[in-house]
Amino acid sequence: MNYYKKTLFTFIIALISNNSLAINNISTQEIETKKMTQIQSENIRDIYLAGGCFWGIEAYMERIYGVKNVTSGYANGKTDKTHYQIINKTDHAETVHITYDANKISLEKLLKYYFQVIDPTSINKQGNDRGRQYRTGIYYQNEQDKAIILKELEIQQKKYKDKIQIEVEPLKHYILAEEYHQDYLKKNPNGYCHLDLNQAEHVIIDPNDYPKPSDTELKAKLTPLQYSVTQKKNTEHSFSNEYWDNKETGLYVDITTGEPLFSSRDKYDSGCGWPSFTKPIDPNVVTYQKDTSFNMVRTEVLSRSGKAHLGHVFDDGPKDKGGLRYCINSAAIKFIPLEKMEKENYGYLINLIKGK
Repeated sequence: MNYYKKTLFTFIIALISNNSLAINNISTQEIETKKMTQIQSENIRDIYLAGGCFWGIEAYMERIYGVKNVTSGYANGKTDKTHYQIINKTDHAETVHITYDANKISLEKLLKYYFQVIDPTSINKQGNDRGRQYRTGIYYQNEQDKAIILKELEIQQKKYKDKIQIEVEPLKHYILAEEYHQDYLKKNPNGYCHLDLNQAEHVIIDPNDYPKPSDTELKAKLTPLQYSVTQKKNTEHSFSNEYWDNKETGLYVDITTGEPLFSSRDKYDSGCGWPSFTKPIDPNVVTYQKDTSFNMVRTEVLSRSGKAHLGHVFDDGPKDKGGLRYCINSAAIKFIPLEKMEKENYGYLINLIKGK
């Protein structure tokens, strides 16, 4: 009898152990699945930028859509260790380490924000700050980033007569700065800053993100009316088009490329029967040309990237909002509701639509 009890006890212990192992395996699988899902949804990358006093650069970069984290530190000096009191001797640059989600912001666009707030032609100075520690620099960790950086610098150089002096090097080392330097301007809202942090609110809409499709692709993608309006400069009927009386909150984009064009905040009822706006979401996203068709002289509005005919602009708009009326064909635009903007990769414009 004791033999059977012992055998039964051994069997129960084995069964419990196997179940526990299965549970542990399931838990491990669930954890790994969650990790993979997070990796897929967030393409996390790093870049190191020097642009004068790191207090301002850190606060500025933290405001950029797609940036996950920013710290202040010292990079690419003569030693592997340093601190604030001796960086002029160790030749480190005040640098910020930026962690960003490449699914939301590209390195190219991040660098464009950087170029907005530095003087790239200055040597060892930014704003009122002087010294080697305040030099400009871009420090990378792989050759792919290096190629992007050099390409963006080449584009920037065309804007300046003087040579750009930004130091471009592989990251040798990065030493985290003292705690009181981290988030300095959050802790000290009235503290010194050589930058205009409001420049972070000037959202960059990069035309390279919205390339123009070929004519064959456009014919396959667009309806006959959309193609006729955008490519043949025809006009749809008033009061019977899709968006003339749309009052939803959201973004209007170029039907041909997806480039952002107008905000619902600037839409109003002009009584003309077509969508009317007081201004584009950014002055650079549209172009203009003289239109003398139908024995009239008008100003045609075209999309920047797609060069699509959108409509015309007139000077009979609301005086308190600039006096302009952008009369736009519904067939030339696509509406993205506010709640779908993140999913449609327009999350970086949400605050503009909300008016923040």
